[in-house]
Amino acid sequence: MRKMGQKKRKAIPLAYFITFTSYGTWLHGGRKTSVDRQHNKPDTVYVPLIPTREVAAKANMTEVAYLLNQVCRDIVLNTIKEVCAHHAWELFAAHVRTNHVHCVVRASVSPEKVMNTIKAYASRHLTKIDSNRLKYWTRHGSTRYLWRSEDIMAAVRYVVLDQGKPMALFDGGKCSLEFDEMI
Repeated sequence: MRKMGQKKRKAIPLAYFITFTSYGTWLHGGRKTSVDRQHNKPDTVYVPLIPTREVAAKANMTEVAYLLNQVCRDIVLNTIKEVCAHHAWELFAAHVRTNHVHCVVRASVSPEKVMNTIKAYASRHLTKIDSNRLKYWTRHGSTRYLWRSEDIMAAVRYVVLDQGKPMALFDGGKCSLEFDEMI
């Protein structure tokens, strides 16, 4: 039983599976895998395809959509590795695509803190080569809690093997190891 004034401790998952998209490339209503506040719970349906919603989202954009070329993908990947090392977060896998980023990370802070820190530092580095932009990323992203080692391994496999042609990819050299050696 908790004593008066003690805070309840929150369970910390083994890792997080974080995904975020580049600005203007994954608009609500235009993709069958889009998520919003009403469609953001595990095992629920995605945002339905609604072309008028996508048109409205495009009309509200303040800049053109941002696609990451190879140089930018490499910058973002290196930033992810540097940020994780600096904060002592364990990076299991990361994959930077032309319009989105996946990371599997173990951290003792919230996944939103991890994602926002990565986005902020990546934006600073990207600004060095494209100072005319204000927005590189969409607001928020997907933050899945991984409670079991099997969940981490499935997320790592997805990031490393199921994203199509490897682009800017980090697998920590661990994908070929047994998972017990990873944690």
